[in-house]
Amino acid sequence: MSRHANRLETVLLFVALGLLWLPLPVAAGSCGEASGAAETIAAAEEYFPDTKGSRWKYRGQVVESPLQKIAAGSFHNISTVQGVEPLKGVSVKVFHDTNPGNHGPSNSYYRRDAVGIVYYGSRPGTPLEKQLVPYQIVRFPLVCPSSFQQLNRKGLDLGSDLDGDEKDERVDVEASVSVVGRESIVVPAGTYQDAIRLEARMKMWIHLTSANQTALGTDVMTAWFARGVGLIKYVERQELPPIKSDRGLVTEITEELEEAEIKTQ
Repeated sequence: MSRHANRLETVLLFVALGLLWLPLPVAAGSCGEASGAAETIAAAEEYFPDTKGSRWKYRGQVVESPLQKIAAGSFHNISTVQGVEPLKGVSVKVFHDTNPGNHGPSNSYYRRDAVGIVYYGSRPGTPLEKQLVPYQIVRFPLVCPSSFQQLNRKGLDLGSDLDGDEKDERVDVEASVSVVGRESIVVPAGTYQDAIRLEARMKMWIHLTSANQTALGTDVMTAWFARGVGLIKYVERQELPPIKSDRGLVTEITEELEEAEIKTQ
């Protein structure tokens, strides 16, 4: 992987961590299938457990494909709810991941209340992420199908020099989340009926300072959540643009649940 693509991939990763928690179908079904109308998911908070001590173990795979060259690797990630901390004047839940997306350990911070779940960032994070947080990742009541815009920010500091002119690039960011449907999903931990499928889409327009040029990076993440369990699978596809002599990079990341231990209140 090139040095410039690696920097941009890291930026996309830490923004996408917030999209992930909200990181294929065997039998798909749309929401409100019988009536054709939108459906409000009852007790939606049960799809996103965050009790201290809860633990999830995932098996993952990363496939990178710059042009003809393809590299694949497997990894494991263990996610644990460590407790509550004060952050930006509110109490947030702390999730520790040992190796999300095969990028090493990190902590992520979330707040859940009656109107949804808000992402407060991660450590280690990036300069760009610090300009974006906090932002909402799930809205309650959870209506299926539905969507909302998470982010629409322009002229931010990317925090990285991608074109080698010793100046950090500027970037515009747009992101949205959609509740798509209910599906039956098979993962190593078992079969989960009526899992909720969410899709998060992000675009980054990177304005290179060395030339009158804009490069587009995209991140699409599909995630499935089971009632009483939480995240059981996600598939993420990152497309990073060519910078200078780079050929660009397409990365696909998958994590599937192997085992879970959900603590009660």
